[in-house]
Amino acid sequence: MNTTIKYPKYPEIEVQLSGEDGNAMAIMARVSAALRRAGVSREERDAYYSESTSGDYDNVLATAMRWVTVD
Repeated sequence: MNTTIKYPKYPEIEVQLSGEDGNAMAIMARVSAALRRAGVSREERDAYYSESTSGDYDNVLATAMRWVTVD
């Protein structure tokens, strides 16, 4: 059985983050909006938000990369 976790979770969702350096709230808002536009459930979006806010700025970036394709 293959238990390899593949990232990002939603590779078809692309989010442009250039120009958002240092602004964690703007990054989370962009990713959340992209998830919503793609039809991702509220429960999943809440899970993204909880994971994203569970650490520092580096965690915000890492979480974004685990959930969506980041440009």
